Amino acid sequence: MTTPLPAGMSARRTAIVGGLMVATGPLSLTLYAPALPTLVADLGTTDTGGKLTLTVYFAAFALGQLICGPLSDRFGRRSVGIAFFAIYVIGSLVAALAPTLEVLFLGRFIQGFGVSAGVALSRAMVRDSFSGAEAIRILTMVNLILTIMPAVAPTLGSVILAFGSWHHMFVVMAGFGLAILALLGTNVRETLSEEARIPFRPAIIFGNYRQLLGAADFVVPSLLLGLAFSGFHGFTALLPFVLIDDLGMTPFQFAMTMMAQTASFIAGNVAASFLAPRVGGSGLIAIALVLMVVSGLGFAILPRLYPLSIIALMAPVGVWMLGLAFIGPSATTSAMAGFGGMAGAAAALTGFFQVGGGFAGSLAAGALFPDAITALTIQLPVVALLITVLALWNWRRKKA
Repeated sequence: MTTPLPAGMSARRTAIVGGLMVATGPLSLTLYAPALPTLVADLGTTDTGGKLTLTVYFAAFALGQLICGPLSDRFGRRSVGIAFFAIYVIGSLVAALAPTLEVLFLGRFIQGFGVSAGVALSRAMVRDSFSGAEAIRILTMVNLILTIMPAVAPTLGSVILAFGSWHHMFVVMAGFGLAILALLGTNVRETLSEEARIPFRPAIIFGNYRQLLGAADFVVPSLLLGLAFSGFHGFTALLPFVLIDDLGMTPFQFAMTMMAQTASFIAGNVAASFLAPRVGGSGLIAIALVLMVVSGLGFAILPRLYPLSIIALMAPVGVWMLGLAFIGPSATTSAMAGFGGMAGAAAALTGFFQVGGGFAGSLAAGALFPDAITALTIQLPVVALLITVLALWNWRRKKA
């Protein structure tokens, strides 16, 4: 059952707008991934300093979620989106002009805060108007659009690096942010009616978050989402150093290798879209959990048996990406299903879990292990184990 949309906001338009907003996040991650080793050398820092540019971004992204969602519940999705993407553009320009690592950290923090609107608002816009299998279908369409950016961005980044410097990559990000602003200003209608808006008061905001965090039906799928993305962003932070520094790939070869990751994600999205009306959200989550356990075992075993093999590294990555495609829309829909009256807050908190998982994954990858390959073979299996334990506990909870 659906709620009628304002004129011009069809399911397809909602998916396209949401997909482009969400795609800004991975653009800001993957565009400059081929340049991370170069950036480290240029700024006179260490590999840990380079990885921390991802961690700072994630910290701001997670914080921004918690503010953006309630603001959109009060002022509407469109106006808040315009304000936050303007902040993202400013952050991109600060990063583009950064002469030191500290200024780059500042630019990345501002970027992360602004781009948080993409996840929170796209989900809230879907929840405003759709539910059930139809919401899963639209979020799967959002994910399909989302896959284009990780496929194109590393290749584009390697081309920019061949003719310019890593600074120019942030100029491209600023341009993408300006394009999103133009889209929001000219092609987006407000999906939250005036009568459905919630006053922006701390007592209401904290009350909504307290209610959500007290509901196991919200917390469990949100935690599964966070763990799945902690694994994804963990190997996102590690692969440039393993493939470029350890295996000697050029930035362009790295970008081509990462196409396999994106192809796996696209295949997963196509399969999830096909299976959603047949097995439902819980079925999609079950498939995702099996895939992530298989991937965790692959990370634990294959790189140790074949330390110089690209296939030994990328096969577990591909399986994890399949699982990520299954769990993203289904876990999000499951978490938000019973909270339509506070869709902005629910979308923000699911985004906080997702991006907070990315923050934890990238931080652990950069700080807890002596080298990138060790991190891959320990961190990802541990995350897969945590996912399994959480899923088994939830199964027993529902059975009791």
